[in-house]
Amino acid sequence: MSAGHAHHHHGHDHGHSHAPADFGRAFAIGIALNLAFVVVEAAVGFTRGSMALVADAGHNLSDVLGLVVAWAGVAIGKRRGGPRFTYGLRGSTILAALFNALFLLVAMGAIALEAVRRIGEDVAVPGATVMIVAGIGIVVNGATALLFARGQKGDINIRGAYLHMAADAGVSAGVVVAGFVIQMTGLAWIDPAVSLVIVAVILWGTWGLLRDSVSMSLLAVPEGIDVAAVDGTLRALPGVERVHHVHIWPLSTTETALTAHVVMPRYPGLAFFEAAKHRLEHDFGIGHVTLQVELTEGCAEGDCG
Repeated sequence: MSAGHAHHHHGHDHGHSHAPADFGRAFAIGIALNLAFVVVEAAVGFTRGSMALVADAGHNLSDVLGLVVAWAGVAIGKRRGGPRFTYGLRGSTILAALFNALFLLVAMGAIALEAVRRIGEDVAVPGATVMIVAGIGIVVNGATALLFARGQKGDINIRGAYLHMAADAGVSAGVVVAGFVIQMTGLAWIDPAVSLVIVAVILWGTWGLLRDSVSMSLLAVPEGIDVAAVDGTLRALPGVERVHHVHIWPLSTTETALTAHVVMPRYPGLAFFEAAKHRLEHDFGIGHVTLQVELTEGCAEGDCG
């Protein structure tokens, strides 16, 4: 008997972004606040000769881009697919993350070069001004983080926005400390030195973003999903004798898909597909599941793994 193929409709689950619609207002407020602060901080940094403020402004610009990407992910996740883009445009969030990572690497490289050039120069840096502007940054970043605090436990997209803004409040606090040291000691080199530290912190986080976005672009198994465990879960389903051709890949920065072939002695009922879908979504967060059933008779010659 030839192999039986099953792409049962109930074996699929096409979830959407879990972010509630009212987070659109939070994104809009957060982007507006941070964009306004970036303009002010960069202007003060350049006019008063503070590379620490310029570096922090670059960091806050990355926040704006990050918030835009997160907001776009929420909006795109609600769109239906079409005849050409059958999964919709969910994958654009991965491309946006990759763009953000590359943009940040270039921007931070330019800031680092300027900071190194400034270290040997005797440029007066107004410590009080640095402290005031960075202090405003703590308020802006902290307030933006609070906008996403209530949703960060239920959506990784929202959680990323929350953690990014909370971390930035800490970076701004570091700039305040630099301004205080300059005010007390008059050592101008503290400013570019702190900007280099800020750049290092940003590059550390950006490297992770670049690595993850490249991996997702290449359809790597998302972080946190154990392929062996998924394989074991499928093998443990009632009636399954063998499993092969297991493929797991990201549809977007928040959604994961799976296809697999399961070898069984007979075609299962609807309850099998429902149970498989529930287990994979509950245990691994895989919301898009397609299972192809191959009957044992069709695997007699060992063609089914």
